[in-house]
Amino acid sequence: MRLRVGEFDCGTPVPKHRKDRKMSETIPAIDIAPLFGPPSPARDEADRQIFAAASGIGFMTARGFPGAELLTRERRGKLLKIFELPDAEKQKLLRWNFDPSKSNYYRGWFPLQPTAVSYKEGIDMGPDIAHADAEFAADDPLLERTPLPAESDVPGWKAAAAHYYRSMEKVGAALMASIARSLGLEDDIFDGHFQGGISTLRLIRYPLRTEDGAVDLSKPEYSVMHKGERRLVIGREHADSGFVTLLAQDGVEGLQAKNHAGEWIDVPPADGTLAVNFGQLLERWTGGVVQATRHRVIAPKTARYSIPFFYEPRVDAEIAPLPIKGASDFAPFLYGDYLWESATNFVEMAGVKTLRKPRRPAAA
Repeated sequence: MRLRVGEFDCGTPVPKHRKDRKMSETIPAIDIAPLFGPPSPARDEADRQIFAAASGIGFMTARGFPGAELLTRERRGKLLKIFELPDAEKQKLLRWNFDPSKSNYYRGWFPLQPTAVSYKEGIDMGPDIAHADAEFAADDPLLERTPLPAESDVPGWKAAAAHYYRSMEKVGAALMASIARSLGLEDDIFDGHFQGGISTLRLIRYPLRTEDGAVDLSKPEYSVMHKGERRLVIGREHADSGFVTLLAQDGVEGLQAKNHAGEWIDVPPADGTLAVNFGQLLERWTGGVVQATRHRVIAPKTARYSIPFFYEPRVDAEIAPLPIKGASDFAPFLYGDYLWESATNFVEMAGVKTLRKPRRPAAA
C-alpha cells in the first residue's frame, strides 16, 4: 500500500515472524562505548545487543557514552537550574499558545496545565542552543530561534546545555549507525538526513500533584494501580513519533515502558545512564523491524525531573523506503511535514497546528 504524503500513517504492521516471538520482560542495560571506536568484536557485540533491544521491547538503558560525565547529580543540576527562575522570567520564554504576544510557536517554555493528565512544565530548545550557524527561517516555526534566559539569570547554564546537546547528537548518530549495520546497510546511510538536523533538547519538571479542586484525580485517566498502590499518572501513555529518544533521568523512579504482553515495566533511573527508546517513524522506516514502545510516567513520592533529547533530521530531509527486503513501500515525504503533523497533537502544542503548512503538497 502506498501512502499519500500528508497521511503520515505510522501504524506499520509487525511482520508475521515477529508476532509469535517471545518479547523481553526486562529493560536491557547496554554499554555502548564500543560504538565510538573502530570496528571490533566489542562493537559487533554492542550492535547485537542494541538491535535485540530495538527489535524486541523497543527500550534500553545505555552507559559508556560521550556526555555521561554530565549526568552526575551535581552537573545535571546545572541544566535544571532554569527551573529556579522566577515566574516572571519564565513567562518571558513562553510560546505563542500560552502568550499570544510571543512570536515563537514551537520552541520555548510550556507551563503547568492544571487539568491535563501530563502534569509538567519545561522548555523545548532547538539546535541554536548549541550551534551558532543553525539554520533559521522566519516563515517556518520548526526553524525558529529558541527563547533563552539571560546569562546573568542562570550563569553558565547555556554553555552546559550546549555541551549536553552536542554530546547527545553524537550518541544519536552512533545509535543510528548501529541500527544501520544490523539492517545490513552502510553505517552512514542516515548521516545525510541528520546533518543540520533540528533535534530537540527538552527539560521537564514534574511537581508533586495534590488535590486542589481543579480536576477530580480519582478519575481513571489520572491514576493507575502499580504494585498494589494507586499512583497518579503525570505523563500520559504514548509512543514517541520520531527516531531515537535519549532520556536522562534524575535518579527518581516513575518512567515505565509497556512490553508486548501489555505489562508495564519500570525503567531503572540510574545516574550516568540514558533511557533509550525508539520512535514510530523509525519503526515505519525499518519496515516494522525496530519497535516503537509505549511509555508513561507515574508519580513518585517527590518532584521528578527528566531531560529528553529527541534526535531528529533536517526539516527538508526526505523519508523514503530503505533497501530492506520485505519492507513496506510508501510515498516519500519531508520530515518537517511529518514532525509538525505529529508534534502538534501533544497537549503542550495545542492550538498551533494550522500555523505551518506542508512544504510539499499531498499527492493526488
